[in-house]
Amino acid sequence: MARGKGGGTTYYHKAAQKWVAELRWVDEATGKLKKLCRYARTRREAEELLAKMVAERAQGLLPEPSQVTVVQFAQRYLQGLEGEGLRPNSLRLARQELVYALPSLKDPSAHDPLGRMRLQEVRPLHVQRVVDQLRQGYAPRTVRKVLNRLRALFQRACELELLPRNPAGAIRLRLPQGERAARALEPQEVLRLLEVADGARSREMALLLRLLLETGLRRGEALALQWRDVDLERGELRVWRSWTKVNGKGDFTQPKTRTARRVVPLPQSLLLRLRAWKEELAQRLPQEVLEEAFLFGGNKPFDPDAFNHYLRRLAQRAGLGKVRVHDLRHTWASLALSRGIPLEVVSERLGHASPHVTLGIYRHLLEEERRGYVVDLETLLGLPAVRPQA
Repeated sequence: MARGKGGGTTYYHKAAQKWVAELRWVDEATGKLKKLCRYARTRREAEELLAKMVAERAQGLLPEPSQVTVVQFAQRYLQGLEGEGLRPNSLRLARQELVYALPSLKDPSAHDPLGRMRLQEVRPLHVQRVVDQLRQGYAPRTVRKVLNRLRALFQRACELELLPRNPAGAIRLRLPQGERAARALEPQEVLRLLEVADGARSREMALLLRLLLETGLRRGEALALQWRDVDLERGELRVWRSWTKVNGKGDFTQPKTRTARRVVPLPQSLLLRLRAWKEELAQRLPQEVLEEAFLFGGNKPFDPDAFNHYLRRLAQRAGLGKVRVHDLRHTWASLALSRGIPLEVVSERLGHASPHVTLGIYRHLLEEERRGYVVDLETLLGLPAVRPQA
């Protein structure tokens, strides 16, 4: 059904077995005729699509027709991240997250329905199918990261006016009941883990474990520490870089945000252990060599994967099941918040960009805490307690 000049038309496409909303217009810059088609299941949906296309064109929001596929745009997106100076390890993770959803980004011959679609054809349903498929074989935390990366990818397309809206924005990933992306150990579980660690042979690994549990540092931040970064008189340490693995090799990287550079106070028990460890090393190393040495590894930091293996074996011996390195950081934050340490202080210690980041990660715990703070008017005014009726 034609709508007159500039109004577009709708019709049924027999081969595709779908209704088509088609809008044609003349590009004022080139004088060439342009056409944009969108498909719908019913005539009514096609009419609604056409009306939306006409309105978007009038407002200058209608994307120019493009044959760019999702994978092609993903390649441009990653090149843009590299040009923005994204750290090598972060760039590697971004690419890996996209490969989970777009296999042809790594292997051009791979089965990849979403990746081979035209970018402008992608709808929320297509993204939902990919997410549902990923949930069959990957951990919830991995699937969430992939979804967030897809949101960022399509959001960039929106900013470039290639898309009118983000097709991944409407997707919600709900974790199964009782399952969360990270695990917070209970106090008795922390005690058991430390008991087993103190009984093991590796004193350095046990000390690293305590440092992570008592400060909330990231693994890479702790491994990058040299003795010159630790002030045993003031009882604090300075975080300014991270030791991570990039392309199979250890390397130093700079913090992601300004707030990740921070000074972290040390608990008294941990401070005493660090002093004792440094005094022991001072008997074997000259002072100038000791100050340049790393807390964990000596002249070179431990391999980042070494502590992962250590923690896995330790947790198994402690009967705690699977415990990941990030769970230690999550444990510190959860214990701190549950004991009334202000959100702003916890966020600063963790090196988050803002308290909003911390709130988004630990909202479940904060809500539980807030439910505990209620005002009982009867108790406040000294009135008799109300007894439930039989």
